Amino acid sequence: MINRARQWHLLTALVVAVAVVLQTVLVIEGSAVLAEHDPPSLGLRLGRLVSYFTIQANLLVLFAAITLVRNPRQDGRAWRVVRLAGVAGITVTGLVHFVLLRPLLDLDGADWVADKLLHMVVPVLAVIGWLVFGPRPRIDWRDVGRALVWPFAWLAWTLVVGGVTGWYPYPFLDPDEHSWAGVVAACVGITVLFLALFAGAADLDRRLHPTPDD
Repeated sequence: MINRARQWHLLTALVVAVAVVLQTVLVIEGSAVLAEHDPPSLGLRLGRLVSYFTIQANLLVLFAAITLVRNPRQDGRAWRVVRLAGVAGITVTGLVHFVLLRPLLDLDGADWVADKLLHMVVPVLAVIGWLVFGPRPRIDWRDVGRALVWPFAWLAWTLVVGGVTGWYPYPFLDPDEHSWAGVVAACVGITVLFLALFAGAADLDRRLHPTPDD
């Protein structure tokens, strides 16, 4: 089990790395991000890239996967928070993309590949890796509270920056497109989804068999 866990986490880390590097190269080359037709300067494009929840969630998954390749029984208070935030965040990434964003995108070639890796392949790898290989038990309610800081801070920062600059990373957060009522409804829905995922993860962490075994 230890070797299989290490192999799975290595695969996850490699896929995330390829996806993030590919998306970064596309942004540097001026490729569209969420159908943006007039790309800004390179510095601003890169700044916006790391502002996407998708990219941040993938980087959290990458960090956890790399540490688990080295030690499939990795532990530590800060590490638990990062792993939990990564697993929940990448799950939300996949669900929100499939339900809200996928119908808005018309991508092909390398853009399509990067999109599918970041929003579909990595979420599947990360969730399966957590369910099958753990490690667990690793979650208590203090970890849940600390892990929630990241998505809430991201949302608050995104709305403030968007209000100042007029740029929002996702259309459903733009009040000019969907009104503030629509934005609030989307935020409430995603918050409920996050709370449900964190609570479900904490419950499964207690119920599932401790892993990985020797």
